[in-house]
Amino acid sequence: MLKSFLSIFRVVELRNKVIFTLFVIVAYRIGATIPIPGINAEAVKSLFAANANGLLGFLDMFSGGALNRMSVFSMGIMPYINASIIMSLMQGSHIIPYLDRLAKEGEQGRKKLTQITRYGTLLLGTIQSFGLTMAISKMPTPSGLPIVIEPSLSWIFLTVVTLVTGTVLVMWLGEQVSERGIGNGISLIIFSGIVERFPHACLSIVRLVQMDELSLLYALVLLAIIVTVLVLVIWVETAQRRIPVNYAKKMIGRKMYGGQTSFLPIKVDQSGVIAVIFSVSILSAPLTVAQFAPDWTIWGYPIAKKIMEWVNSGSVVYSLVYAFLVVFFCYFYNSISFNPKDLADNMKKSGGFIPGIRPGDNTSGYIQRVLERVTFGGALFVAGIAVLPDYLRSIMNAPFFFGGTSLLIVVGVALDTIGQVESHLIMRHYEGFMKKSRIKGRWFNVK
Repeated sequence: MLKSFLSIFRVVELRNKVIFTLFVIVAYRIGATIPIPGINAEAVKSLFAANANGLLGFLDMFSGGALNRMSVFSMGIMPYINASIIMSLMQGSHIIPYLDRLAKEGEQGRKKLTQITRYGTLLLGTIQSFGLTMAISKMPTPSGLPIVIEPSLSWIFLTVVTLVTGTVLVMWLGEQVSERGIGNGISLIIFSGIVERFPHACLSIVRLVQMDELSLLYALVLLAIIVTVLVLVIWVETAQRRIPVNYAKKMIGRKMYGGQTSFLPIKVDQSGVIAVIFSVSILSAPLTVAQFAPDWTIWGYPIAKKIMEWVNSGSVVYSLVYAFLVVFFCYFYNSISFNPKDLADNMKKSGGFIPGIRPGDNTSGYIQRVLERVTFGGALFVAGIAVLPDYLRSIMNAPFFFGGTSLLIVVGVALDTIGQVESHLIMRHYEGFMKKSRIKGRWFNVK
């Protein structure tokens, strides 16, 4: 493993990609610590301390801790994610034929869709920034201190412009990582914010044990649960349902081609962290809309307060809605990213067939049934991981924010990034992180 890791720095292109990615992440973390002018830091801490396990805690997790500091990156990447959700919904439901045509135009169409998503990010970022600014300028805190020291029209305008600029900058940083770095830039930005919290959580547990506020046995039980969940997440993220595919022999010229057997891999968790991110975005939308009530002090705050109470992590209704959204978006993502009919047609054109299944519509129906069954199991697992922390804190009174969703994001992004590094190493004839050995004519991965 150490030898493979050192190989990264021997490949000049890969080394530059890794260094560039680390530089962007450091720049993002620095920006997440720069506060907005005119903010009372103590009042913000008291507000997030009282709502750490609710929706604010989720939004703060996706902003990498920037929201609880009210920094220039407080909006994080959420407006971009929301714009991507809307674009995906429009393409998946075929509401706008123009978007469907762009999706079929290859690289040029993809660039136009990306440009439209950027404009959508700017629009949503402005709306959400204004909603957040109005919320923090009026929302009371448990400490009784106002969040904004001197709210005024000029301060509101400056704050909205600052937050929108921060969102656009984060979006640009993510795109730069995807183009010039290693891994998915947007996912790595969220990843860096979550990983930054892990050392603090571990130190808080150690302090509680040292102060005898938490027994050593209790801490070991929590550690065992975390390790078990981590192993399960890795297992599900790498699990696949392989459908065997045979290819008929055919004569081309004087040579015989085909007669091979391969597999059509279907991941158990095809959507990865996308379903969780989509669900959190949907849950946060009503709170933003509540800030636009005609009279904020009469209607807006009571509506926002009711929404905050309803989405409280301890609420059974919230857990059920959250789990339902996760399952829905798992199926929705698969429906727009995995087309069984196209797979069956391409398989038929290349002379491939599934043993015991007729080519064409029968193959398409078979793949669809397998996909639905596999997705059902993966969606239930992701939904269970998403709501597990709430019940772990309520039943075992866990003294820290144990995030099954955080583990899911961290594992998914880490596996994807390692896979890209592995591809670069193998492509340049270096030994990858996963060694390969050949036994009786077959290749096996060996750790």
